[in-house]
Amino acid sequence: MLSTLSMIALASTALALPAPAPAAEVVGNTAFSAAAVHNDNFHRNGTAALLKAYAKYNLTPLKGQFSDAFLAELSAAKVTKRQDSSAPAFPSEGVEYLVSTSIGGQKLNLDFDTGSADLWVFSSSLSTTSKKGHDVYTASSSSTYKALSGYTWSIQYADGSGASGTVGTDTVVIGGTSVKGQAVELATKVSSTFASGQADGLVGLAFSNINTVKPVQQKTFFDNAKSTLDSPLFAAYLPFNANGAYDFGALDSSHYKGSIAYANVDSSGGFWEFASTSYKVGSTAHTLSGNTGIADTGTTLVLMVDSAVNTYYASVSGAQNSNTYGGWVFPCSATLPSLSVRIGSTSYATIPGSLLNFESIDGSTCYGGLQSVGGGSQNIYGDVFFNAYYGIFDASVPRFGFATIA
Repeated sequence: MLSTLSMIALASTALALPAPAPAAEVVGNTAFSAAAVHNDNFHRNGTAALLKAYAKYNLTPLKGQFSDAFLAELSAAKVTKRQDSSAPAFPSEGVEYLVSTSIGGQKLNLDFDTGSADLWVFSSSLSTTSKKGHDVYTASSSSTYKALSGYTWSIQYADGSGASGTVGTDTVVIGGTSVKGQAVELATKVSSTFASGQADGLVGLAFSNINTVKPVQQKTFFDNAKSTLDSPLFAAYLPFNANGAYDFGALDSSHYKGSIAYANVDSSGGFWEFASTSYKVGSTAHTLSGNTGIADTGTTLVLMVDSAVNTYYASVSGAQNSNTYGGWVFPCSATLPSLSVRIGSTSYATIPGSLLNFESIDGSTCYGGLQSVGGGSQNIYGDVFFNAYYGIFDASVPRFGFATIA
């Protein structure tokens, strides 16, 4: 039998734990589309895109990939912080596609990211400097907001950038469907990398097992909504330099052409990750034994292991791995071959060479849309991939599907 003292101690411990978040309720359409508006202020910056991906996935640049001067500046950015815990500004490319989202009746333009699992927003608690140029969420202006006392969240990247704050629940509306009681993470601190961008926050669409809320992880908008949809899936339609959409619950046949190929997903790491064990440069095939791929709308470039990247650029006249620009560059007059990556056991997705010419740096030198992932065996297929393919994220198996973009 427990002693009176033990019972009191147990009761005190229970009272100290934060109350659990209430169950979410979904109301509205069982299939819908949310417009992904192409950001006219988006500026392509290959070096910034690569650094952003390295920070997100905690990747390490290869020796000699960046000049000593550039690495010194990057190192300073990691350790020099403003008083509001923001890292100094570093080259930023911004966010290419923004989705209008209502939270507690307040409109925000958010970045939809299949490589993370937090729904976080710029809040009225941020400093004036951090809020500049953003629409912010004000919890006190929402009649449906409920604070989750004792809950916090934090995203910290290897380059010193990040965001953190408090947590509550509110009604989130995307494309006509409402999730009542959706966990919303309110930023009270953001690094200047986020503050200088155009997005007012982010909607994570990876698996909820990598959500950063403590003490109890929270479900993503999609995980809360999927059981009420016609099919438990969403799809990303992100055409090159044009408006796109995220389709939930059903596929939009006007967004793709031809047949759809699927690959089973291993969600244990929280990502939409699948086998990716070979590639082609033009029509010549090469193996990537044991490699995987991650479909990530929150990454801009295609990042692959060095053997693939080196083989690809060996076919591009004048290409070089520049430590000045921090990646592979080539004469803008060069003709780039297509790159095909195997997704799953049999099917290849072919990215045209034209989409792999990411940006003109100075009119004569161009930066590649394919870059090194550093070490490891995970390849990351970002928006350069989605410019060529309609990507389908199906939670029923789970599996990832792709078809040529319309």
